[in-house]
Amino acid sequence: MYAITGATGQLGRLVIDALLDTVPADQIIAAVRSPAKAHDLAERGVAVREADYARPETLTTAFAGVDKVLLISSTEVAGRLPLHRAAVEAAQRAGVSLLAYTSMLHADTSPARLAIEHRQTEEVIRAAGVPAVILRNGWYTENHLMALPAALEHGAFIGAAKDGRFSSAARRDYAAAAAVVLSTEGHAGKTYELAADHAFTLKELAAEVSRQSGKTIVYNDLAQDAYATVLTDIGLPADLAAFLADADAAAARGALFDDTGALARLIGRPTVTLDKLVAAALRA
Repeated sequence: MYAITGATGQLGRLVIDALLDTVPADQIIAAVRSPAKAHDLAERGVAVREADYARPETLTTAFAGVDKVLLISSTEVAGRLPLHRAAVEAAQRAGVSLLAYTSMLHADTSPARLAIEHRQTEEVIRAAGVPAVILRNGWYTENHLMALPAALEHGAFIGAAKDGRFSSAARRDYAAAAAVVLSTEGHAGKTYELAADHAFTLKELAAEVSRQSGKTIVYNDLAQDAYATVLTDIGLPADLAAFLADADAAAARGALFDDTGALARLIGRPTVTLDKLVAAALRA
C-alpha cells in the first residue's frame, strides 16, 4: 500500500497519475486534508483518507496498513517543521518500509531561507530511524511561468537572480521520480538531487518567450528588497514575497543549479525542455 500526502495538490495528483501506470488503484491511498476535494481520485479507484498535518490523529489513521509513504512538504513557507514532524512520527508508528520526502535542492548547503525547514525535516527523519529516501527537488519551471501573463502584458519578467542559473524541471518530471522511488526497490538511505538536464537564466527564459510569442520580452533584475516589495504590491503575502525574493538571491549564488543528471537517470528519460514548457504555457 502506498500513501501520498497532499494528494489533491499539483504535485500529489501527478504522482498518483504516474503511480497508476504501474500500481493498481486499490493499492494507492490519497492522504488529504480535505477528502471532499478528492472525489475524482476516488472515482478512479484510489482510496481517500483524511490526513491533516496539524491533526496527528488523522495521520495515524491515514497511514494504517501502509508500506510506503510519500511525504510531500507542506505548502506553508514558515512553520512547516512541526507539521512534517507529525507526519514522520505517524509513519514511524505505522512501521512503514519507506518514507520518501520532497525536500529542496542542496538543502544541506543551500543559503536560501526556504531550505532551512527542509534541512530540519531531513534531520527529523534521520533521527526517527525510518527507512527513507530524500528527494531534493529543484525549482519547478511552472513557478517561473506563473509570471507569463504579466510578462506578456508588460514586456518583462522581473526577479533578483542576476545571472544565476536555474536547473528548473517540470512538475511532472519530479512526480515521475517520486513514483519510481515508491514503486521500485533500492532507494532507502539515498538522497537524490533532482534537477533538469539543462539550466537557464531568467534572461534566457525571457528570450525563449520572446522567440515563441513574437513579442519583445526582457528580464529586469531588481535588488532583493525591491523585488520583494513588487511581489507584495501585486498581492502576495509579505512573508511569501520575502522568501521568494530570497530564493532568487540564493539562485544568483548558484543555489538552484545542479548538473549531475540524477533526475533523468531516475525517470529513465530526458527531462522536459524549457522550450516545450514555454510552448505549452503559451497555449494555455
